[in-house]
Amino acid sequence: MLLLAIDTSTTAITVGLHDGTSVVAEATTLDARAHAEHLAPGIGRALAEVGAAPGDVTDVVVGIGPGPFTGLRVGIVTARTFAFATGVPVRGLTSLDAIAHEAWLAGQRGDLLVATDARRKEVYAAAYVLGDERAQRASDPVVSRAAELPEELRALPTAGRGPALYADALPHALPPLDVSGGALADLAVRRLGERPCAGDGELQHVDPGHGFDGLEPLYLRRPDVSPAPTSAKSTLG
Repeated sequence: MLLLAIDTSTTAITVGLHDGTSVVAEATTLDARAHAEHLAPGIGRALAEVGAAPGDVTDVVVGIGPGPFTGLRVGIVTARTFAFATGVPVRGLTSLDAIAHEAWLAGQRGDLLVATDARRKEVYAAAYVLGDERAQRASDPVVSRAAELPEELRALPTAGRGPALYADALPHALPPLDVSGGALADLAVRRLGERPCAGDGELQHVDPGHGFDGLEPLYLRRPDVSPAPTSAKSTLG
């Protein structure tokens, strides 16, 4: 196995490689805007670090957000294109899950809120329970002003950039700040290990009930730019 993980849902444009035993490479660039410019070179650096070629990758996993419209599309389109070109399966995972998983890997246990920067003075947020065996999502991701999240959530230890941006509303900050490609890769490999045995042909069609979330991006709100409505003048022959 050589699993490639990609995420562009946060400030981190991040890539990880996992060989089925451990994370073997990671490349991350912090840039809230230039996702397209940094992602392909990051994939190249990670592959070069382990002396691998694109054809050596056996699986692709991509973070599906929630995240800003443009950055999220870059990651998902790149993952789909890479998988199509190399003929391997591509799967999606909720990006907030990777942040919770990294906190779990670091030894955090109990209730956790993950809150990332959604811009427009809002956060993307979801609650988790970090038990002995895994980090389990306890609520669906939402987009909200930090101060308008339920009080019981705002009182939780909180990973992501939300506490750094809105310390009054989210006072209990924990690492990590952003998605790690390595943590996303590790989470994906663990979920693959939990899947029932299947023939090669079935791997192309992943049931979200097996721990993966499909490939539809979680925008949670409309994009900043949308097509102008059709005018009466434009419809005249």
